[in-house]
Amino acid sequence: MAFESKKNNVTDQLASTAKLPKMVRVRQEFDHTHIEVKDIPGIVREQLSRDAVKQNIKPGMSIAITCGSRGVANIAVILRAIVDYVKECGAQPFVFPAMGSHGGATVEGQLDILKSYNVTEETMGCPIRATMETVYLGDTEEGSPVFIDKYAHEADGVILCGRIKAHTAFRGPYESGLIKMSVIGMGKQHGAESVHESGFDNMGRVMPQFGKVIFAHTNIVAGLGVLENAFDQTYKLVGLNADEIWEQEPALLVEAKSKMGRIWIDKTDVLVVDKIGKNFSGDGMDPNVTGAFACPNSAKDGKPGPIDAQRIVVLDLSDETHGNANGIGVADVTTKRLVDKTDVDITYPNAVTSTVVNIVKMPIFCHSDENAIKLGVRTCNMIDKENPRIVHIENTMELGHIWVSEALIPEVEAHPNMEIDGELEDWGFDENGNLW
Repeated sequence: MAFESKKNNVTDQLASTAKLPKMVRVRQEFDHTHIEVKDIPGIVREQLSRDAVKQNIKPGMSIAITCGSRGVANIAVILRAIVDYVKECGAQPFVFPAMGSHGGATVEGQLDILKSYNVTEETMGCPIRATMETVYLGDTEEGSPVFIDKYAHEADGVILCGRIKAHTAFRGPYESGLIKMSVIGMGKQHGAESVHESGFDNMGRVMPQFGKVIFAHTNIVAGLGVLENAFDQTYKLVGLNADEIWEQEPALLVEAKSKMGRIWIDKTDVLVVDKIGKNFSGDGMDPNVTGAFACPNSAKDGKPGPIDAQRIVVLDLSDETHGNANGIGVADVTTKRLVDKTDVDITYPNAVTSTVVNIVKMPIFCHSDENAIKLGVRTCNMIDKENPRIVHIENTMELGHIWVSEALIPEVEAHPNMEIDGELEDWGFDENGNLW
């Protein structure tokens, strides 16, 4: 995506009159409980060795193991442990990308995502099989066609591995997790498009319908649910058989939501996000943190949680997102740097498949971080422009430390889960007005 514009364009000129306050680092407290990386293989083996799961993996079977695109912590270690256990059982494992339309809905793009997570044939010790070809399994009770990855369909069994967490666009007993992995991840672009056809207002109802068809026509030998804490660490690993996935995932979802990171401030004038990307959230930045839902009608459940920001400023894309700027559409201001990094061939298939096209619209932009933030302040209504309330985060996954402006210090000092962790200081922009 390329925009022709002058170095000192009109937005930078308009932004320059705004003032930015000093900022201070703040520590946010969450539950630190997690599994040490060295202990992950043993716990995976322990979970899959349960009689209810182990009995489904027979010698000689070909077993397809899912790998998604969501940047799950320690995913290469987790997948290698699954592969090793399947081999112990005398079966023949392979890993395949189960990520719907991500990676530009191409084999090459999806393999690139796996490689960026250190998931390769060398690191896994088994084949990687990638295709965008699908097999039609049948229709849901409401008449929607259901599809599944060709290689997964041809395998003797499938192990679903996925993170269980709150979805960014809808609410239901099954949100992001193993059921969604089977429906949208294994469905590839074709299957993902079919389930999204009903829109996110209906997703909580229709996704389980798709899942029932897939489970009825696919030998789901096991599922490994991954839960993470607020520090992007593996918190829990749960091995389940097919029936247990349906029975236990709703409770695991509730537990996962209780461990999520958040910003302990309820309201701010401007929220500044350093980077967005698919490695942080399906929506680039998790709306369960920012409060900026692309599908507010289906995602907001009335419960307190996300911060309420009048303006959101996004400064950059992560390297791991491979040019996918999904999520930028809910920001108010961004930078020319982010615009130039955006790869529409990677970004747009995701939006078209999900039918949520507003999430990739490009907001107004400035040529520097400083002016982008200033423009966010300038366009706020009915605030104290001399002492704006600003919250600054690196991304929506790493929230152990954030930065707040001087006006928010009293609120921080009054909150039991927040603590000032530094001195007031200037932003630290370089000679070009950027933070890095």
